[in-house]
Amino acid sequence: MKDWYKKATKIYQISGKCESTTKAYVRSMRMLVDFYGKTPDLISEEELQEYFLHKKNVDKWSNSTLRIAVCGIRHFYQDVLRREWHLLDILSVQKEKKLPTVLTIEEVLQILNQLRNFRQQVCLSTIYSCGLRIFEAVSLKVTDIDSPRRMIHIHGGKGAKDRYVPLPDSTLTLLRKYWIQHRHPQLLFPALNSGSNNNGKGNTASHIGTASVQTAFKKAIQASQVVKPGVTVHTLRHSYATHLLEAGVNLPTIQRYLGHSNIETTMIYLHLTHQGQNDAYQRINQLMEKIS
Repeated sequence: MKDWYKKATKIYQISGKCESTTKAYVRSMRMLVDFYGKTPDLISEEELQEYFLHKKNVDKWSNSTLRIAVCGIRHFYQDVLRREWHLLDILSVQKEKKLPTVLTIEEVLQILNQLRNFRQQVCLSTIYSCGLRIFEAVSLKVTDIDSPRRMIHIHGGKGAKDRYVPLPDSTLTLLRKYWIQHRHPQLLFPALNSGSNNNGKGNTASHIGTASVQTAFKKAIQASQVVKPGVTVHTLRHSYATHLLEAGVNLPTIQRYLGHSNIETTMIYLHLTHQGQNDAYQRINQLMEKIS
């Protein structure tokens, strides 16, 4: 089965997985293939079990890494190879309940101010000010910007869900200023050095890669001297949600802006701010005033 890579990519895409998830799942399959040195169809159920035990107990994979591997590999064996293995039904990895790292507004500004490349500055500013995932930001199209309503239309977010998010005036100004520099007819963040038409306007069909944005952000963190552990581009999204909550925006609204299916996912931000504690304290005080 030499074409397993194409079949894996196709089945993940058909099932609605986003680009980043598809890549993660394919990477998990490739690691399994490399581990045994043979194609997936030749790997037995017992070998698959030993593989996961090795990664958990010897390589000390984290639960989050294991979960991605389990999901990707199970998907392939069930939907491509049609394996009806008992192992695929019982494989389960508990989701880690770690609180995400959050930056203060001042720290966000410190980092963004260190970005010397205007394109990266605009992209990362948009990610923070609109609470976007990195793949949502780099994939933005000109037609996604609803200037009169000051909204951005996010197409096919996580779980293939569309949503609208507020677009701050300052971010709209940055996006317009950057677009004037490249004037691409479709993409807000087109890839560089990909050719132009006779008018000097970009005509590439591809957007910038997430890796270049991540690299620029990492360098900006180092230059800013922000020393919090585990800060990534996705930290900007966590910080956006936390700052909205601290500003008094209610959870259902934040849930809608972030595109969360379950409000329990959004509720994690209550643990990152004093807002929830303050609300509880005020409610208790109000109750005590009635009975005292």
